[in-house]
Amino acid sequence: MSAFSTKKGLGIVAAVAASALAFGVALPAQAASDDQILKIQGIIPLTGSLSFLSPPEIAALHLAQDDINAAGGVLGNKVQLTISDSGDGDTLSIADQSATKALASKADVVVGAAASGVTRSIINKITGAKVLEISMSNTAPDLSTWKDGGYYFRTAPSDLLQGRILANQILQDGRKNVAIVYADNSYGNGLKGVTSGILTKGGATVTSYAFTENETNFASIVDKVVAAKPDAVALISYDESKKALPAFQAKGFDGSKFYLVDGNLFDYSKEAFASYLNGSKGTTPGKDASASFKSRLAASYKKYTGKVLGNNFSYGAETYDAVVLTAIAAQAAGKATGEAIKGQLTNISLAGSGKTTVTSFAAALKAIKAGKKVNYDGLSGPIEFDSNGDPTGAYIGIYKYDATGNFSLVRTVAGNSTK
Repeated sequence: MSAFSTKKGLGIVAAVAASALAFGVALPAQAASDDQILKIQGIIPLTGSLSFLSPPEIAALHLAQDDINAAGGVLGNKVQLTISDSGDGDTLSIADQSATKALASKADVVVGAAASGVTRSIINKITGAKVLEISMSNTAPDLSTWKDGGYYFRTAPSDLLQGRILANQILQDGRKNVAIVYADNSYGNGLKGVTSGILTKGGATVTSYAFTENETNFASIVDKVVAAKPDAVALISYDESKKALPAFQAKGFDGSKFYLVDGNLFDYSKEAFASYLNGSKGTTPGKDASASFKSRLAASYKKYTGKVLGNNFSYGAETYDAVVLTAIAAQAAGKATGEAIKGQLTNISLAGSGKTTVTSFAAALKAIKAGKKVNYDGLSGPIEFDSNGDPTGAYIGIYKYDATGNFSLVRTVAGNSTK
């Protein structure tokens, strides 16, 4: 997921301070040296346009920490976790403050940021200090070749894959005249570019309409789109969709002809236009989480926040895997530092002759202690990092909305995220 921005008032500062207190985990001082204690700093959107993503991410961060520590910890020590705010594109100083905090606390790993644009603003500071950064939801293709010294990874596939799957679904549905309505930012432009290219190659006519981030008035764009009489509209946005969709409804456009993406694929059941989306589809990275994992996430969120998680599990598996991967890498390296973890992370994600495939930290720990080499296949997929830190083995879920404004899985498509 890529760059975004939202206008915020001065109240953000107070919210950030409160969030840090609420989600920070203070553990007793341990006798082991710092390079034997894995310290993780989560930098996620507690405020801003993507704050709807933070509940499953908070739940997954804590759940992974608990699972690792219950299995015996990394190098015999409990993992230390702190969570702070990433803010958004209009409040990049918040992410910068959180990155500074991570370095000051001698974090070995930063999990985040959620948005590619926010990651761009802090990646040099983090990776330049030889702290490993692993995002659960960055999708911008340009991050694949970022000059990060090999310290940047992500467990979500780039939009090179999502764009292909989205376009192919539109073509499979027989759509030939497609309008792409997209946010004019790195996320929107990147995903639009891939989607448009595949649609055009497939014989569809594509017309694109850009809007400014956080746009609230879609009247003029909707008029142009409706006048062109498309048989499908791909809407690439964040929560601007809550303004765009009712504008289309007001003009009588068929709501079943929409195709949404990971930035706006969420529960609309409480919106007045909920039933309007009946029959529309959308895509998001990852497999549909199992019922047991969803239950565990919900319990974790309730335990650490006292709140109900709800029906949004987006990027929960990717977040969980990010933590477990770094823990396994530290255990395999025999040292919990960014540099040591970087040196093992790709290796422990790849299958190979003589390797033991594991699906949990507990199994990995047992195998490593027995002198075996491991390959971790995660809840989000096989992962298998390439030389750029991208997961080559990845999945995109295709979902369909019903008359309640909620969505369910149609099928999961496997693909290579880098080709």
